[in-house]
Amino acid sequence: MFLAIIKFQNYGQQVLEAANYIGQGFAFTLDHSNRLPITVQYPYEKKLPSERFRGRIHFEFDKCIACEVRVRVCPINLPVVDWIFLKDVKKKKLKNYSIDFGVCIFCGNCVEYCTTNCLSMTEEYDLSSCNRHELNFDQTALGRLPPPAYEDVSIQLVLNSRNSFGR
Repeated sequence: MFLAIIKFQNYGQQVLEAANYIGQGFAFTLDHSNRLPITVQYPYEKKLPSERFRGRIHFEFDKCIACEVRVRVCPINLPVVDWIFLKDVKKKKLKNYSIDFGVCIFCGNCVEYCTTNCLSMTEEYDLSSCNRHELNFDQTALGRLPPPAYEDVSIQLVLNSRNSFGR
């Protein structure tokens, strides 16, 4: 008889512990239900990239002296630089420059070590494509500047909606 009372007492303690855990979980759920969602609906809304974001590379053809430093500092030897040597002026002239962004790891070494600052990183991060050959950019595609992120209408909507909720 005494053993049955002890078992019943232990069962009661276990029930109280389980109820306590359920109550804690319910309180946690209620606490999070009052918060605003942080999710961004990507194709329609975009986040503003940080100040030092390393996106697509922008290339200025006229500034380049075809020194090939960026090819030597690239960990995967990615940039393709074609040039011809002009014997009369004893200088190299750039013919073609291309980068395959399907292979690029966006380390930024080419931009950092470029002697003439003809390369820069943009805020463009949406480079997805169904065909990997579309990610091979030549000097014409690299020379196009994307629109600034702060002028994008969808980003403005996200920033305005966040500010109106007090975030």
